[in-house]
Amino acid sequence: MRKTKTKELTLLAILTSLTIVLGFFGRIPTPTGVTTLLDVGIYFTAFYFGKEHGVVVGGVAAFLFDLLAGYPQWMVISLLAHGGQGYLAGLSGKKHLLGFLLGTIFMVAVYFIASSLMYGMGAATAEVLTNTMQNVVGVIGGYLLCATFGKIRGEKSDES
Repeated sequence: MRKTKTKELTLLAILTSLTIVLGFFGRIPTPTGVTTLLDVGIYFTAFYFGKEHGVVVGGVAAFLFDLLAGYPQWMVISLLAHGGQGYLAGLSGKKHLLGFLLGTIFMVAVYFIASSLMYGMGAATAEVLTNTMQNVVGVIGGYLLCATFGKIRGEKSDES
């Protein structure tokens, strides 16, 4: 039992670290923060490993990214926004597309509310498009990584 928990914690730590690296690799400053490739790692984790892993990697990676990138005011907000996004994106089977859509809406809504309180409605509205595009790029990249990883491991593709 202990060996399994150690393996799972190690996997989560590696996925979280790789997701943070993706965030730094494709970082674009915006008026209220930053747009990143963090979502690629979150969606890959959620699609491949499920909602439990998605919530942990999404929340912890976003929290630590904000700390390391110099956006401490966003840390707790990102933990909530990306944790929820990872959880919802990890829905499986016929709920898979619904999970992506709900994850995107949840993440964009959390950041919209936080930005409107911190910077006003104008800044919050401007961020809706960049946050939505960040999710679209994230889901495409995450799906491609998931499909590629599955082929490397010799698994059948999930067409749901």
